[in-house]
Amino acid sequence: MAKKAVSLCGAEFRLHGRDAKDGLDCIGLAEQCLLAADVDCEAPNGYSLRGGSEDSINAFMADIGFIRFPPEAGLCEGDIVLVRPSPVQWHFLIRANDGFVHAHAGLGKVVFCPGEAPWPIVSIFRLVED
Repeated sequence: MAKKAVSLCGAEFRLHGRDAKDGLDCIGLAEQCLLAADVDCEAPNGYSLRGGSEDSINAFMADIGFIRFPPEAGLCEGDIVLVRPSPVQWHFLIRANDGFVHAHAGLGKVVFCPGEAPWPIVSIFRLVED
């Protein structure tokens, strides 16, 4: 998943975007990474840039096979990381290469950010192989 995320850097940002050639948002980026890892999922759509609930995010991620870890659990390559950029906004990052890949609305594209997460980490979602 991390390799796929890095390969999508430079794709345009588009709210509800699900395809790199037309643009991706953070959920579209996560969906593309999941599909590359052979995880069958249909990401939610029709949401606003702000709002939503942590419970609905946790339920969706559990339904597609992720285990939720608290922020202090430590990060692994390919983790999907839920952050809170503001009190009314949730955002997904993909852990890759000692940094994070995410769909950056302000820059208008998918970018790699080295180092620590730019926003407070709320949850870490990890696929655990059987």
